[in-house]
Amino acid sequence: MAKRIKADICVIGAGSGGLSVAAGAAQMGATTVLIERGDMGGDCLNTGCVPSKALLAAAKQAYRMTAGAPFGIAPAKPKIDFAAVHAHVHGVIAAIAPNDSVARFEALGVNVIKEHARFKDGRTVIAGNNEITARRFVVATGSRAAVPPIPGLDKLPFFTNENIFENTECPAHLIVVGGGPIGMEMAQAHRRLGAKVTVLEAARVFGRDDPELSAIAVDRLRRDGVEIVEGAKVASVAGEAGSVVATIEVNGKTRDIEGSHLLIATGRRPNVEGLDLEKAGIDYSPKGLIVDERLRTTNKRVFGIGDVAGGLQFTHVAGYHAGIVIRNALFRVPAKADHTSIPWVTYTDPELAHVGETEAEARERHMKINVLRWHFAENDRAQAERETEGVIKVITDSHARVLGATIVGAHAGELILPWVLAKTHALKLSAMAGVVAPYPTFSEVGKRVAGSYYTPTLFSPKTRMLVRFLGLFG
Repeated sequence: MAKRIKADICVIGAGSGGLSVAAGAAQMGATTVLIERGDMGGDCLNTGCVPSKALLAAAKQAYRMTAGAPFGIAPAKPKIDFAAVHAHVHGVIAAIAPNDSVARFEALGVNVIKEHARFKDGRTVIAGNNEITARRFVVATGSRAAVPPIPGLDKLPFFTNENIFENTECPAHLIVVGGGPIGMEMAQAHRRLGAKVTVLEAARVFGRDDPELSAIAVDRLRRDGVEIVEGAKVASVAGEAGSVVATIEVNGKTRDIEGSHLLIATGRRPNVEGLDLEKAGIDYSPKGLIVDERLRTTNKRVFGIGDVAGGLQFTHVAGYHAGIVIRNALFRVPAKADHTSIPWVTYTDPELAHVGETEAEARERHMKINVLRWHFAENDRAQAERETEGVIKVITDSHARVLGATIVGAHAGELILPWVLAKTHALKLSAMAGVVAPYPTFSEVGKRVAGSYYTPTLFSPKTRMLVRFLGLFG
């Protein structure tokens, strides 16, 4: 006989978004049920953000050993123990895991059920031997790696982000299909850890980012030794474990690329299967749940957040969605999600960060824009650390309000935050130019690019005439 549970809010999925809703709701006094069939922490902790950044950190450490000459330090060839790198990655996961554990959430008062969830009707969810009715439901089931229908792919082993971090041996030659953030991060990490790497991209790598600035990151990867083939259609793959051949078509010509391992990094698919969404009156598409601005599905008692709701697929977006849901579900505040100021970062070296509109988007949407650039080579801290390969690019409207910003360079992911604030609150460049930045820091590039907007006026002939005129009065 099913165990019946009544709750104020029932969350399906214990990834970053679901955990944030569950923790917030329970601590605010709502009776909360959290259902998760897999690992607590979801994709981000176990197979996404955390392990990928840990692997990149190991790769960067290896790279530093080879790059000491500009500082007067003899380069040294690193001795890489890939099994130990694997242990480092999983050690990082283990260090963070207690924050997302069943024990922690039960201590917060959340009823955690480790079962597969499916809707019985618009007000009820079945999870194992439990039947949960709730005032509100939140579907936060995330996404998984999308596997394209490449002929031959079903006949040989391959990596996705879901299993590549289980690998304990460095691939001899890793072929990466897909030049988005996951593909490019893993390409550079494995190259710096000793693998030969080839990236195959059907269009342009870093396709969502500003092409002018992303070209700087592409150049660095190529100098690292990563082969990047753009405009490449993968016609078929063949082989076996340890021996893979990818047949590609580029500009009408066919070419075979031989490698040892294959990584598929061609995007994500929302996890909507097996939830019996139809029984709850919830519409969805291949892109995910159909949600309104308040993140409500077609069943207004049910919210969809994070990757499963389509749109931008980032951990910080899921966390942002959680706050929107809390306000709607618990406080009945009709809060709406606004994705126009969501930043993203690709953690290659150099990093590539962006918020708001690109130059191309701004030119389509506005009559007049201003495009400002400042090079890291003009920054004293960048010179001191030999990190001069970078640019910040800021787009404003005709009133100097910030429309978007892109940064490529060291610490770009950290440097983007003030521009997120500027974009969110429609700040003018005067606000950015007027702050006092500590010297010497990389953060000065933001102040300098903002100040460059006013330079032509400050040092114009009219200004010089005004200064001379005022000087006549003593």
